[in-house]
Amino acid sequence: MRDLNYQLKLLCKHSHEGSFETRLGRERQLSAIANQLHDLGFRQLKATSLKQKHVQSLVDLWLKQNLSPGTIKNRMSFLRWWAEKVNKRAVVAGGNDFYGIPDRQFVSEQSKAKDLAEEQLAQVKDEHVRMSLRLQQAFGLRREEALKIQPRWADRGKHLHLKASWTKGGRERTVPIRTIEQRALLEQAKQLAGLGSLIPGGRQYIEQLRIYERHTANAGLSKMHGLRHAYAQQRYRELTGWPSPHAGGPSKAKLSDAQRRRDHEARLTISKELGHVREQITAVYLGR
Repeated sequence: MRDLNYQLKLLCKHSHEGSFETRLGRERQLSAIANQLHDLGFRQLKATSLKQKHVQSLVDLWLKQNLSPGTIKNRMSFLRWWAEKVNKRAVVAGGNDFYGIPDRQFVSEQSKAKDLAEEQLAQVKDEHVRMSLRLQQAFGLRREEALKIQPRWADRGKHLHLKASWTKGGRERTVPIRTIEQRALLEQAKQLAGLGSLIPGGRQYIEQLRIYERHTANAGLSKMHGLRHAYAQQRYRELTGWPSPHAGGPSKAKLSDAQRRRDHEARLTISKELGHVREQITAVYLGR
């Protein structure tokens, strides 16, 4: 392993910022960035060697590869994290405009919503993974949340309470329990998990994550984040009375003033339930 890769790995190992998946993703991305720097001709680098020319070369490469603005901005956040850890914050400009990175487009062209049929679930052999998938679908949970959740602790009667240690960005949140079906599913989850989480006793989160990935792949399931998109679209219809643009409903331009107010309120609610802080992000799930 090259010095830079090893030193970045150590920086990540000694940092406890963010959820487990956030830390794992950070380590993977920084390792890939270190490899790109090597391929760009920057050899014998150390973590403290980061300079403006390295950042600019990476951005030039990513723009040349036609990566999406969102992908590039995510990578820039990893570079800023690296720079801060080695006391070189000034090496990376504070604004992405400095590098000519275009604004991120939150409106996706088509729906990414996914359904989960019972026959598909039946092909998932691990009962804990099956339950995690069903909770993702019913409550719009992220994968990590659906694995780490302790159903008995989270059940607060009218809503689920999600701990900061389960969620992306460490933001606690609540998700309403609205239907009889959700209540019945939650009772099943509580029976399965007992007093613990949906990670069986004796397993670590990373082990259960790998089991989740293997069993879903074996069942022909992929991109299960789409279950959150389906949840968001269902909630939008409930809150507004009409389908979202991605589900065949009217665009914002075709709404009346009263409908636009209801649309905005619904998007704020859905953003909060999904664990986001911006209404803007709902365009990815719902369209605009």
